[in-house]
Amino acid sequence: QVQLVESGGGLVQAGGSLRLSCAASGIIFSINAMGWYRQAPGKQRELVTTITSGGSTNYADSVKGRFTISRDNAKNTVYLQMNSLKPEDTAVYYCNGHVVVPRLGEYDYWGQGTQVTVSS
Repeated sequence: QVQLVESGGGLVQAGGSLRLSCAASGIIFSINAMGWYRQAPGKQRELVTTITSGGSTNYADSVKGRFTISRDNAKNTVYLQMNSLKPEDTAVYYCNGHVVVPRLGEYDYWGQGTQVTVSS
């Protein structure tokens, strides 16, 4: 079973930076794409950024130019560097892994979430 564990969340002042990490374990087949989602209280979970196995990235307009997703295959870890943080970035951030298993289907795996709080 694939497991994803996030870390690195915390409290930061507006304009500051944080780096989130997501460590993967129990992987039998390759993760085709990974991403970060976030959910603020009372809001729907939204896509923040994705990265494919080929290294292509995509960002929500709200974080473009401020957030950067990257990965370290040797450590089975994906990162989210967050700069110029704003109070509206406050949310629980979730790591997502999308797995394609030949002849079986496609599956999504989720981390437990890590809280990011940005104060004014």
